[in-house]
Amino acid sequence: MMPETAPALVFASTSEVARCTGPAAESESADPAATLAKGAVAVRDGVIVDVDREDALLARFPDAQRVDCGGRVLTPGLVDSHTHAVFGRYRTDEYALRSRGVPYMEIARRGGGINASVRDLRGRSEDELVEMALPRLHEMLACGTTTAEVKSGYGLSTADELKTLRAIRRLNELQPIDLVPTFLGAHEFPPEYRGSDAEREKYVDLLVMEMIPAVAEAGLARFCDVFMEPGVFTRDQTERILRAGLEHGLRPKLHADELEGSGGAELAAELGAASADHLGAISDAGIAALASSSTVATLLPGTLFFLGRPKWAPGRALLDAGATVALATDFNPGSCPSPNLQFTMTAACSRMGMSPAESLRAATAAGAAALELAGGQGTITPGAPADLVLWNAASIGEIPYRLAAPLVAGVWKAGARVV
Repeated sequence: MMPETAPALVFASTSEVARCTGPAAESESADPAATLAKGAVAVRDGVIVDVDREDALLARFPDAQRVDCGGRVLTPGLVDSHTHAVFGRYRTDEYALRSRGVPYMEIARRGGGINASVRDLRGRSEDELVEMALPRLHEMLACGTTTAEVKSGYGLSTADELKTLRAIRRLNELQPIDLVPTFLGAHEFPPEYRGSDAEREKYVDLLVMEMIPAVAEAGLARFCDVFMEPGVFTRDQTERILRAGLEHGLRPKLHADELEGSGGAELAAELGAASADHLGAISDAGIAALASSSTVATLLPGTLFFLGRPKWAPGRALLDAGATVALATDFNPGSCPSPNLQFTMTAACSRMGMSPAESLRAATAAGAAALELAGGQGTITPGAPADLVLWNAASIGEIPYRLAAPLVAGVWKAGARVV
């Protein structure tokens, strides 16, 4: 650690610094990205200590070591608040079927979908899962992500869910991205519990009475998530699982209203969930419920794009109603095998009615809110970790505009360059 009197590191010569501290929605007088033209950022001991216009900041830190940003845009590190990045193989065979018009749910009925990944993961060791996940996390980092949630959910047995969560914990020590673990044992009903309603209830019993206590006792997760959707977990089952998680100190999240409306957003608001995610089929009542709550609406447009869904989540309506909207990749082997939050921002602007500034805030500060992080992650503010991304762009508007272009020029984690 540098002594308190050590010279700071100053990121200078930017075109603009996006602090991402503005309001959730854009207006004529408010900028959600809170951009500062020709701004500079001072860092000491891995923490941001000052943000100001370059001339003023350099006057305060005349002996600082400078990072020349070359007239480019500096933003906070991206916060990807919904991923499934620990899995076995990619499901390229299913993509070929979907390209020929076979629906996702039909592929699942044929034995594909989530349960294909379950069969695969159950046959792999914890070491193998760690080894396979590392290059994916490096891809995420190269795309500008410095904090990410990672869910379990491809084990669907006590041993395999614990194995997945242990792998996530190990991965936190092996690479720069801060990983936030979520228990998603209620991702689907495993094959051995799918035969009848009674068997499904036995799996819910297993989740509530064995899996959740084991996860909590081992301290392996911060959140408990459920895939609430017709054909998967019902409202009553979802509420029972999430309340059991709360009793064991696991904060609730929901996969809600993804393919069909089911009241998931309303339940998330009722339970005070950290976030309700997907929302491709959210109702007007669901929008109102999220807008009047602290629950973050996390949208995953990459999934809707990859599945070829004709309807997109109502990002504009959620923002206009007053909801906090986050963007995440949903990085997973079946419905969105992409770690690229930049593309997610593009999809949100082109298909969900969000502005570039709103999309950047949604992929940074709002993502941190969806993970209930209170340390300044996703912002460039004094006291926040110096997680920063330098983009080959002259303005923040170029980031979503340049469709999937490799714009990341550098990534810093806690002030240390990692890309």
